[in-house]
Parts: sequence; C-alpha cells; structure tokens
Amino acid sequence: MRAPAPSALTRRRALTVAGGALAATALAQATSPAFGASAAADADAIVVGGGLAGLVATAELAAAGRRVLLLDQEPATNLGGQAFWSFGGLFLVDSDEQRLMGIKDSQELAWQDWLGTAGFDRGVDDAKGQDHWAYKWAEAYVDFASGEKRSWLAGLGVQWFPIVGWAERGGGLADGHGNSVPRFHVTWGTGPAVVEPFEKKVRAAAEAGKVTFRFRHRVDGLVTTDGAVTGVRGAVLEPSNAARGKPSSRTVVGDFELRAPVVIVTSGGIGANHDLVRQNWPARLGAPPRTMITGVPAHVDGRMLAITEKAGGRIVNPDRMWHYTEGLRNYDPIWPGHGIRILPGPSSMWFDATGKRFAAPDLPGYDTLHTLGSITASGYDYSWFVTTQKIIAKEFALSGSEQNPDLTEKNIWMLLSRIWQTPEPIEKFKKNGVDFVVATTLSELVRGMNKLTGDGLIDLNALKRQIDARDREMDNPYSKDAQVMGIRNALSYPGDSLSRTAAAHKILDPNAGPLIAVRLNILTRKTLGGLQTDLSGRVLNAAGTPVPGLYAAGEVSGFGGGGVHGYRSLEGTFLGGCLFSGRAAGRAAAAATA
Repeated sequence: MRAPAPSALTRRRALTVAGGALAATALAQATSPAFGASAAADADAIVVGGGLAGLVATAELAAAGRRVLLLDQEPATNLGGQAFWSFGGLFLVDSDEQRLMGIKDSQELAWQDWLGTAGFDRGVDDAKGQDHWAYKWAEAYVDFASGEKRSWLAGLGVQWFPIVGWAERGGGLADGHGNSVPRFHVTWGTGPAVVEPFEKKVRAAAEAGKVTFRFRHRVDGLVTTDGAVTGVRGAVLEPSNAARGKPSSRTVVGDFELRAPVVIVTSGGIGANHDLVRQNWPARLGAPPRTMITGVPAHVDGRMLAITEKAGGRIVNPDRMWHYTEGLRNYDPIWPGHGIRILPGPSSMWFDATGKRFAAPDLPGYDTLHTLGSITASGYDYSWFVTTQKIIAKEFALSGSEQNPDLTEKNIWMLLSRIWQTPEPIEKFKKNGVDFVVATTLSELVRGMNKLTGDGLIDLNALKRQIDARDREMDNPYSKDAQVMGIRNALSYPGDSLSRTAAAHKILDPNAGPLIAVRLNILTRKTLGGLQTDLSGRVLNAAGTPVPGLYAAGEVSGFGGGGVHGYRSLEGTFLGGCLFSGRAAGRAAAAATA
C-alpha cells in the first residue's frame, strides 16, 4: 500500500476532480459500440435508476445534447430515490460555514481523516486490487469536497444551515478513524433541496425532448453485443399510484427491450434486502443480526448488482456496509420495517442489552461500526440509551427529511423554537414510539426497560452503580471518563454548545428529568462496496478493463470505484458520492457518445 502522505492539489488531481472525462475520451470512444446516429438505437444513453446519481448523470448527458432514456421500476412519485428522504448532510472541507464557526480545516487534514477511516488494504497498488480504484476515487473526492463542490452546488441554488455538525468523531487517535473537525453541512431544505436542482434540469430536458422518462420499467438484464453492452431488457410493471416511498406493485403487464451506445447503472444499494445484507455480512462485525429495521424504501433491493455482474461487471468489497446502531421503530411507517435513526449528541449513556456500559469508542456519535460490532458481540440485536429530558431536548435529532419539517420546509420560526422546546418529532416519538421508556425514578425506569423487552436483563443496582460513577465525574471540569471528556470537548466548539450539546449535568439530577431509556435497534442503510469503476465511471470486468458501453454511479458502485469509503464512512459522504460519481459518469458517457 502506498504511503498515506497528504499532498497539495496537483494539476493531475484537479483534472481528476473535473470528472476524468477529457482524459478518458479517446479510450471511451474506442471501447464504446459505434451506434452513432443508427436507427437501431432508441437513445444516445440509457440511465437505470431515477435516484440522485441517476438524475445528475442524466442532467450532464442532456446538457451535452444527448438523448437519454431514464428508467425506473418505481412510479414517477419516487423520482429522487433515497436522497429525497435524507437529512441532506454533505461533507465539505474548508467551507465558508466552517470558517464562520472558527473551524480550521484543510484538504490535508481531510485526507488524513479519510485514510484513517477507510483503512484501504486490498491491493491499492495492484491494478486488479479491490481497493485500487476506490483509493483513486477517494483521492479525487476529497479534492472535490475541498475544492469546487461547494461553489458548484451553491451555483445551483443549494444553501446550508450555518452551524456545521460534528459526526463520526472517531476512535481517539489523530491518524485513526473519524472527523478531526466538524464537516457535516446540513442542506437548507434537507434531502429534497439536494435533489431539486437536478430534478429541475432533467424535467426541463424532458420538456425539450432530450430526456424520456420510462417509469415502471424494471430492468431484468443488460443486452450485450460482441462483448459490449448495447441496451437493456425487462418487464413493464402495471401502473401504480403508490405514494413516494410506499411499496408498489410488481405485477408485470408487458416487456421491453431498449438499445443505446451506453448504459449507466445508478440503481442504489441493498439496504431493504435483508437476505442480501446477511449474505454479505462480514465476520468482523460478528453474527448477522436476527432482527433489523430498515432505513430505506423497499425498492432498494440490490437487483441490478447481480444483473450487471452477469453482463461482465466486477463486484468488489461486497462485505463492506454501513448500518446504524441508533434505530427507532417508526410508529407511522412509510415502507415495511421503516426505521428512523437518532443522530445523537455526546451526552446519553450507552449500555448493551444486559445493562453493561459501552467503553470508548462506543460513545454516541463517535464510531458507528465499532459500536455495531460491540452490540453483536453482546449476543443481542439491540442496546440502550439512558438519558434525560434535558439531553434529548437539545441533542436528539432524527434522520429523514420528513422528521425535520423546520429544516425541510425552510421554516425559520419553527427552527428557532428548538431553543425553548423539544422538537415536536422527538416528542411524538417519545409519546408514540415503542422504543421509549419515561420515568421519574431509576427503579421505575428499569422496570419499564425490562417490561419492554420481556427478558429482565437490566439489574437496578448494577445500572445505578455505573450511572453514579459517571455522575461523580461531573463534579470537576476535568475527568478520566472518556465520554465526560468528550462532552467537555464538544462544549468547547460553538456549534455544539449552541445547538447539539446539553449543558454538562448528572444523569440522576432531578432537575434534568424525567429519565428516559431508549431501546436502539440496528438499522440497515448503505452498501459501501459495489461495481468497480474507473475515474470515468466505466464498469470494469474481472481483468480490470472496461466493459464497453457500461457505466455505473452512486451506491451501486460503492459511490465510486467499488468502495470510495473503504471500511467506514466519515458521514455526509453518501449524497456527495452520488453527486460526484453521477457527474463523472454522465460527463464521460457524453464524451464517449460525442
């Protein structure tokens, strides 16, 4: 593996950030089937999947004058895919918002954090290695996030909440996992506002005759001719008026076959397919959970991975995935098994199912996958937060655009109300959610916890001993308790002290109550591996050469290269990975069909 030495932005890397299209044009043209203006082609390009990456790729193709067919198995109501439901967090480096908050960030620091988090170890310097292109994509993406990403999006009308969030704070070493500084920029308008500019571009292109939508078209195979991908075939599903996110019918009413010189696969990951999640579950995270809740709509089924592999594409790093440990069962579900994640501040105490407190780095907001491994090692599929009303009022946020009406609807007055009251979505979950226990005394809380799970695992005396020990550490402005040190550290950052960290206090302080216990479920979410692609988004085969006519972007490609994140994510990088890889693939495909 090459030495992980950060370096300044070079001319070569700047060209890479621009998408790699110009550097790859000649080779792309040479390896793409020569349809040209042939009557056999139904379009210049076919894009499979109407999520964020698909919209970005389609917008790039249309801007270059290409005729595009955009296919999706879901109805038109789902245009934008998972991104619509997201919190809208974006990873930016040395941004205006960071400087406003007094944060000193740089490309070098971000690259240090990315390498320490990704842990690339699968053939970085081997052209056929699983991490070879992932490393190159990571290098390009960090440069993008440090460079033109913000100005590009701002030019499209995207804005951000001025307080930068500090996600995935890491495991304790400067060159290890985690963000050294806050980098989580919440989009003003959340996920829908990230989707909006690209959806507008694509809809305008459709009105101009450059883009044709083919909803309810499920791709079941890629058409190949002499080793090149030359189209798609599949089933036409019956019309559906299912609301966004709701499951739609799979009744087949016809079939189709469409041809184009290039096909871009942007079909997403496997998060709703628990069988696939368990099939690919890595031994390093323990046994696959028997029970999980689902953080993505049912159509995120992973079908196109196997379909693309059958056409010659190579899948790498399938055992790398990103699931959350702080999932709540949604009392008002949109899709089957619908779960919502708590985005926690640093103060809640975290216990396994038996009531044993987790040690660092298994602290709220620090190291998601390490904590996931600790939970599975406990022999149970859930864990507990023990916290206070004072903490949840300031520190709990819920993932999902629908759970943040103030940010999503850009309602400043509703947003300001967080200063004096617990956000209404949090209170609704506290009242209606099956995972909350509220009590005035610790003994009452323990009875409620044991009643909720029915297993009687929590011992009152053992739990009280651990809480008392933590509370004694609050008597001084310094401590040996890693979580208490983390709370003090968070309060030294203005963004956390303003909006994300409660004033330091004892859990058993009656003035901070009532006491609250929250059962936390494992929530499926992201695929970190996928189709291996070069920097132009071309899908590679087992020999490491491009499959002619075939591109991929977004989660199906591991957000670039078959796994740009490596083993773990720095957060705010999933939407950004869709934007960056979709743009690269769209530009390269446009160049290849010039």
